[in-house]
Amino acid sequence: MREQPTSIQLIQSVVDFLRDDLMPKLDGLTAFHARVAVSVLEIAQRELETGPRADAAELAGLRALLDMDGTPEELNKELCERIARGEMSADTPGLVQHLFACAMDKLAVDQPGYSTFVRLKEQQQQK
Repeated sequence: MREQPTSIQLIQSVVDFLRDDLMPKLDGLTAFHARVAVSVLEIAQRELETGPRADAAELAGLRALLDMDGTPEELNKELCERIARGEMSADTPGLVQHLFACAMDKLAVDQPGYSTFVRLKEQQQQK
């Protein structure tokens, strides 16, 4: 049984309070710090929402590319080493697509309003 509210809902409550109730009453450095706090909470919220799917997709992509098993850290290290040794390059089937997907997943958490990210997401949705 899951308890309510969820972590995501709790974070949203704090964000709403900071943005709607507190920030209008602040100015200067304190207002800036409140905006930073809201941004950090929103990143954490997006990580909770999308992180498990993105992590699973990255792990599956690494396993397929490297044809081996391991932790994400081990597999990313192996990928970097193969690229550094010249064993893998942009010509390696699936590599560019994997790196692009990982970058898009990271931007979805860190900078979802980034104009290039937004444009690329719209292009993906139109396909």
